[in-house]
Amino acid sequence: MMIYLMSDVHSGNSGIGKETAVALALRGARVILACRDEDRARKAVQEIKHRSHNMNVLFMEVDLANMRSIREFCKKFLQKEKRLDILINNAGVPSVLDWTDDHFSLCFGVNHLGHFLLTNLLLPRLKESTPSRVITLTCSSYKYQRLDFQDLNYNLFPFFTYSRSKLANIYFTKELAHMMEGKGVTAYAVHPGYVQSNWTCHYSFLYQLFMKVIMFMFFVPCEAGAQTVVYCAVSDEVTAHNGGYFSDCRPATLKPYAKDSGVAKKLWEASERLVNLA
Repeated sequence: MMIYLMSDVHSGNSGIGKETAVALALRGARVILACRDEDRARKAVQEIKHRSHNMNVLFMEVDLANMRSIREFCKKFLQKEKRLDILINNAGVPSVLDWTDDHFSLCFGVNHLGHFLLTNLLLPRLKESTPSRVITLTCSSYKYQRLDFQDLNYNLFPFFTYSRSKLANIYFTKELAHMMEGKGVTAYAVHPGYVQSNWTCHYSFLYQLFMKVIMFMFFVPCEAGAQTVVYCAVSDEVTAHNGGYFSDCRPATLKPYAKDSGVAKKLWEASERLVNLA
């Protein structure tokens, strides 16, 4: 089995991504960590090998904030790897106001467009490896915003920018599942819960200290946060919920507007134009 872990800030070299990698490696999977920080990634690879006793864990470099990097990564991946059974879109930029190398807001550019381009470029291998799965991490904060197609690149208020990108993850999953119906590729959106991960590294020391106390009191450990991701990766039960949204290892209810197939299709078409796939 080939497992490909997409990672960036909330990455395969830390947090949920690393715990997911360990869990899958323990099941005998071939695991590829796709990260932008080579030093941290190689340290993570060694830790995952040590904890899982699986030597079939490796690193490939990619930066989801750079479309050229994504295209180069996919080209190398398709040349080297003959299978792709499970793609886990695990990258996540928190509520920060910044820009990608391609002039997209960092949240929308990494959390949605980066995953969108990468998944589309790898779809040929996913279709050749059926039955295959695409799992994209989202967040329940999607419910606090709706998309504005006049300003998809919204970058004014950090939390709202983040929430819109997480809503985009859900629409992406829904439309991908629709497009791949009957072709052996299924898709799932996962809310891992509020996890004690390293997302506060972008903020001030005092804010990090404050959030460490909050996370210790109210957030779940990374191992627990990874469980729903792993469940969607390996369980046969999830195939009955193609395009679904999962939390706590079971299907969860979405707000009605997040289930709008028309909006999902519109976002897909807009995203194709933005990343030059149309």
